[in-house]
Amino acid sequence: MKNIRNFCIIAHIDHGKSTLADRLLQVTGTVDERKLVAQTLDDMDLEREKGITIKSHAIQMNYTYKGEKYVLNLIDTPGHVDFSYEVSRSISACEGALLIVDSTQGIQAQTISNLYLALEHDLTIIPVLNKLDLPNAEPELVKDQIVELIGCERDEILHASGKTGFGVPEILEAICDRIPAPKGDPNAPLQAMIFDSVFNSFRGIIAYYRIFNGSISKNQKVKFMSTDTAYGADEVGNMGLDFQPKQTLYAGDIGYIISGIKTASEVKVGDTITTFENPCTEAIHGFEEVKPMVFAGVYPVDTDDYEELRASMEKLQLNDASLVFEPESSAALGFGFRCGFLGMLHMEIIQERLEREFNMTVITTVPNVSYVAHLKNGDIIDIHNPSELPDPNKLDFVEEPFIKAQIITKSEYIGAVMTLCISKRGMLQNQNYLTADRVELTFEMPLAEIVFDFYDRLKTISKGYASFDYHPVGLKESDLVKMDILLNGDQVDALSALIHRDHAFDLGKRICIKLKELIPRQQFEIALQASIGAKIIARETLSALRKDVTAKCYGGDISRKRKLLEKQKEGKKRMRQVGSVEVPQEAFLAVLKLNS
Repeated sequence: MKNIRNFCIIAHIDHGKSTLADRLLQVTGTVDERKLVAQTLDDMDLEREKGITIKSHAIQMNYTYKGEKYVLNLIDTPGHVDFSYEVSRSISACEGALLIVDSTQGIQAQTISNLYLALEHDLTIIPVLNKLDLPNAEPELVKDQIVELIGCERDEILHASGKTGFGVPEILEAICDRIPAPKGDPNAPLQAMIFDSVFNSFRGIIAYYRIFNGSISKNQKVKFMSTDTAYGADEVGNMGLDFQPKQTLYAGDIGYIISGIKTASEVKVGDTITTFENPCTEAIHGFEEVKPMVFAGVYPVDTDDYEELRASMEKLQLNDASLVFEPESSAALGFGFRCGFLGMLHMEIIQERLEREFNMTVITTVPNVSYVAHLKNGDIIDIHNPSELPDPNKLDFVEEPFIKAQIITKSEYIGAVMTLCISKRGMLQNQNYLTADRVELTFEMPLAEIVFDFYDRLKTISKGYASFDYHPVGLKESDLVKMDILLNGDQVDALSALIHRDHAFDLGKRICIKLKELIPRQQFEIALQASIGAKIIARETLSALRKDVTAKCYGGDISRKRKLLEKQKEGKKRMRQVGSVEVPQEAFLAVLKLNS
């Protein structure tokens, strides 16, 4: 056990975690040179295409140092703020972390937030300065930032380049020297914490765990503590690039278990595994429950696929524990699910994975956050969907969630960033210069305002330099109203939104204009309206397609033409009463991208 090292890699997006992980695998000889590709651990097509890590990946490496053999368990983690739940789970299974900082970018928002997460779990931090082969690297400047942030010595910071492999042997030596060996009693009753799970269509659910005490052997009977169910361990082992079955795993090891479980709800991330004959007395206190930030409805395009969509989402939830969903129905879209996501990128990735991995075509409604409504009779209700908002005459006031946003940017973009945040109802709390040209701005703002397109616009106005991180700070009372969109007088509940009264007119007008572009013209005139209660605040008219009924009249009296036009007008009036308007899928998505 003294030669086991469990560590994860944490960093901001695009600071070179996955590339450095490739070099570690290469130097330790874990992956055959023929099988080595860029981002070896990112096994999803989506991850390779977008160049981001979505899932954390565990892999075991063997390394010989000073004549002794070491077992290094590496967990590569995502860097995007939407996948910070993956990071928190990985951190709880480790004793140390490599903090990677890009020497061309310096410290960014997610670097700080992931670092604090690691320090809360008392992890040993090894700072690594990456991308030193680039001509615009500023190692001395970035070193100053790291020393100020962590309080370490300058010579503790390792130099490396994930691309060329420079400095990788020193990193491996530092892992063996600085990170403590796992503690635990191999003779105590088994205590192992599940930190991830995947669904395999042939073998059922495969759970990944870290053993804190005791040992687990093949064919042993094990028990999952939160569901209190027992299973036989058909196969246990370590994770290389492929699974490596073993007879027994001991305290300190990270491994997998296959026990033929088929139902998704029986394996919970954060659960404790113990033996059936000699169970441990208490479960391990894992990481906190996930708190979804953004809610949206996900509906199958064809209502007959509802059950299939449920099965697909349960399998996806195994692989992504931060997805939360419950059934709901909508007048416009039929039966579907109300899903909780950690952010807009997370929502986009889930939708894409449903289409690619499960062949499900889905419609996503306008995302919103959850509100708390206080009624005049003293009742308090949670609102995840605008249609749940009670009548205004019963309502006392509504509270909405606020967040503390940390934005790190170059000082030349301060004005543009402040203007953006203030237009999103943000209040400046603090302004702190990290270096001469890098500034940290702290804002308090409503979560609903950053749900839409805040992140994209922040990146645009700062030419990609601003980095953004946030955490919830509680609820505050706000003047919110429910805005409905009406087509021909019929309400489209999938486009309703809860919105601040000051922004309602502007948003209503923009949605109507956008829908006018996207909804195909019909044989009759369509009124597109935005309303608050009974009051119409914006209107656009989609004019009718008109068939030329007078084409066959050449010459003759004007009354002949008029007769035909009057007849057409009557038909249009009747058509308008019975005609229904199909809203295309793009219309639901376009509302999300109103500013582009």
